[in-house]
Amino acid sequence: MNRTIATTLLSFAALAIAACAQPAKTDAAAKPAAETTPAVESKKIEKPAATAPEAKQAEKPAAPAPAPAAPAAPAAPTAPAAPAAPAATPAAPTTPATPAPVVAAPTADAKVAFVKMTTNKGDIIIELDRVKAPISTENFLKYVNKGQYNGTVFHRVIKDFMIQGGGFDGTLTEKPTEAPIKNECTNGLSNARGTIAMARTNDPNSATAQFYINTVDNKMLDGRPGRPGYAVFGKVVDGMNTVDAIRAVKTGQKMANSRGGQGPMGDVPMETVEIIKVVEIPAPAMAPAAPAAK
Repeated sequence: MNRTIATTLLSFAALAIAACAQPAKTDAAAKPAAETTPAVESKKIEKPAATAPEAKQAEKPAAPAPAPAAPAAPAAPTAPAAPAAPAATPAAPTTPATPAPVVAAPTADAKVAFVKMTTNKGDIIIELDRVKAPISTENFLKYVNKGQYNGTVFHRVIKDFMIQGGGFDGTLTEKPTEAPIKNECTNGLSNARGTIAMARTNDPNSATAQFYINTVDNKMLDGRPGRPGYAVFGKVVDGMNTVDAIRAVKTGQKMANSRGGQGPMGDVPMETVEIIKVVEIPAPAMAPAAPAAK
């Protein structure tokens, strides 16, 4: 066994001597050079600056040099003066024009106006209240002055209530009117006997030309909160006897032609009660009032 171990040791020693006899290699040859990794170049994409468009100013062409002044035109020869016209023959004396009919001027008192209503039963003088019922008064006077009421009739008569007219002609055909007006029923004037008020439909602001005269006190027609009434705008100051003559006529039913169509109408006088004309007049002379009772 000892001879085997010795032989092995001699073999290892021979290998070691042979290794020492070989030339040594340089480090550079022994170790291959490491490959150099090329650096990655970072490319930043830059947005090119926008080139501002050149502002092109429109060039105005230079004004041409002023043309040389034109030579002055030769003066026109002066025309000889025309001979004076012979003196005109004196005009014949003119016939004075026929003066226009004089229309009665309205009262100078701006607070009231007066009209005279001529009927085939007599005259009625009415005072209109411009202060308390300016809209109704001016509306009524507008129809008066355009002749709207001339030739109309009292088409509705209820003896112990009122007489109504101004809307129908003698054939009971309704006349055209202008736009309706605002209701002035809260003006403090009451539907007392002898007062005149605007007739209307169920629409409170529908009055146009028709009117009525109260033959008795009708305070239930006055306006009150929540219930529009009928606007009083004046009163009869003379001619209540005519009003009473009209209220006494016999009435019945007749065919009428209204804007709503043809049909029967009740409370129509059996005899025609015509409003011949209505005109504005100056303030009439009133009889002095009776002294108050003591």
